[in-house]
Amino acid sequence: MKAIGYRTSRPSSDPEALIDLDLPIPRAKGRDLLVKVAAVSVNPVDYKVRLRTEPAVGEVKVLGYDASGTVHSVGPDCTLFRPSDTVFYAGDINRPGTNAEYHLVDERIVGRKPASLTFAEAAALPLTAITAWELLFDRLALPAQGGAGASILITGAAGGVGSILIQLARHLTALTVIATASRPESVEWCRSLGAHHVIDHSGDLAAQIDRLGAAPVTYVASLTRTDQHFRSLAEIVAPQGRIALIDDPGLIDIRLLKQKSVSLHWEFMFTRPSLQTPDMIRQHELLENVANLVDAGRVRTTLRKLIAPISAANLILAHQHLESGTVNGKIVLEGFI
Repeated sequence: MKAIGYRTSRPSSDPEALIDLDLPIPRAKGRDLLVKVAAVSVNPVDYKVRLRTEPAVGEVKVLGYDASGTVHSVGPDCTLFRPSDTVFYAGDINRPGTNAEYHLVDERIVGRKPASLTFAEAAALPLTAITAWELLFDRLALPAQGGAGASILITGAAGGVGSILIQLARHLTALTVIATASRPESVEWCRSLGAHHVIDHSGDLAAQIDRLGAAPVTYVASLTRTDQHFRSLAEIVAPQGRIALIDDPGLIDIRLLKQKSVSLHWEFMFTRPSLQTPDMIRQHELLENVANLVDAGRVRTTLRKLIAPISAANLILAHQHLESGTVNGKIVLEGFI
């Protein structure tokens, strides 16, 4: 089967940062599905792993943590899906990635593809939808339709996770949604997704929150540059509020949260599949919920750029776009040739 991976960690400026491969088709066992991949999307985790993880000598590493496609075959213990079902999912960071014609994935982290979306539109959603859902309801512990009279600040809201987080917060909670963005096109994107207010994260966050009359903020979703913004976030957040983060910050002084008894939470959507937690089927359930929301017209795809076909050269291009830090929504690649 065709696949894309790398043998040595290289910058995206190197034409061999990713290479085209020919690998054996894997076989489904246990609760695994063998999915014929139709489309994939890229996420920051892709280029971070590419830069930080060196394969063993003589081996290759296949990246990719978002996919949509059709179930080709199932393992003997599968109960949720059968061949010919169309699905979308985000995979497991400890297993070979989705940048391959055929891909193995545990059915407990897979959802049915929204019927109203193309494969490309669906591939934009899984990783960011899981991250946003877990952040809101598992880490920040918001009850469904809860948060009346409270607000959430989402930093870096125009990116992949922020693009779905805005929508989930608007449709599934009663929170006032305050997004941050710095470029005009990013501001407009956040507003189009439903943000009540958009402020500039390159400016004084606390002063802008004060001008909105929205201080203090009960919940904070820090999606990028947490170390840069942390002192401001500690100032903005309400007493007994909650902060959740997904990025990899440098040193932050959590003592700034003590006087207010503010809790700090990590969200890492690979925790359940990579550690095989007893509740990992929750990711199947939440993807099913997302599919229902999409098909009901309440949540839309965050696909913003489509590239075809799926190849090493095109994936390098997608990584370069993502590394620029200027991407709104998601980049998707479609179709092997």
